[in-house]
Amino acid sequence: MLERDFWMPDGFDLARTLAPLKHGPHNPSVRFAGNEVWRASRTPQGAATLQVIQEPDRIRARAWGAGAAWLLNATPGLLGHDDEPASFRPIHPLLRRLHRIFGGLRIGRTGAVVETLVPTILKQKVTSIEAARGYRALVTALGEPAPGPSGLVLPPSAQRLAALPSWQWHPMGIERNRAEIIRRVCAEAKRLESLTSSPSREGQRRLQTVPGVGPWTASEVARIAWGDADAVRLGDFHLPGLVSWALAGERRGDDARMLELLEPYRGHRGRAVRLLQLGGCYPPRRAPRMSPRSIRAL
Repeated sequence: MLERDFWMPDGFDLARTLAPLKHGPHNPSVRFAGNEVWRASRTPQGAATLQVIQEPDRIRARAWGAGAAWLLNATPGLLGHDDEPASFRPIHPLLRRLHRIFGGLRIGRTGAVVETLVPTILKQKVTSIEAARGYRALVTALGEPAPGPSGLVLPPSAQRLAALPSWQWHPMGIERNRAEIIRRVCAEAKRLESLTSSPSREGQRRLQTVPGVGPWTASEVARIAWGDADAVRLGDFHLPGLVSWALAGERRGDDARMLELLEPYRGHRGRAVRLLQLGGCYPPRRAPRMSPRSIRAL
């Protein structure tokens, strides 16, 4: 076991900063408990488990496994050490208030492209419940016990997912289209992981050369893997309505209107959206929620 301490500013919010790692409430690869977060991951140096504990005067990080040193070295980026929330100067009163309330939020980065791509692809064109259920089934069926005392499960390796035959995806609630996209990105895992050294915009462009990976998926990967505070998901079912309602009082909005309203916050547009989400600033619902489907039954 390796251990290291890190300093974070007063008011740092560990849970909200690392919330993008969840990919659903029952992901076997992560655990949020009180003032600590556990994460199992496959690093370039091997499998590892990270425990991050928020103490009154520091962040204490512990890691187990062959990739322990890699995870500890990546922890400052994960916690948002390079993020610059002070340069975000919101002009809209609602955003000013939310920025003050959620001032401990940082936009961190994992540096793990494929590990982010897989659960993100599972979110394409389905409800969040369906996506979380599918990812949990995938990790439970194909993952391995993570190093250390956490009891977590490692995300499936890219090699195993790339080789998984199509008929094995269906019982996990994952239809052929999303399964094929995951198999494609996993077959190109080495090339895609190298994108962590590219600027976010270039990385997103190159991600989209993989069939089935569009702007929505690429921007979500940029937000989590690269820590891009400006990344905004285009083509999202909910976000244009959220932004249009919160910033202009308009019930309906499209991507163009969303980007127009976010333009004053360029460089922090993704942060602005995240704050609006945390504030629950969605328009009043007039229609029932979309019901999850059972792909297993199809």
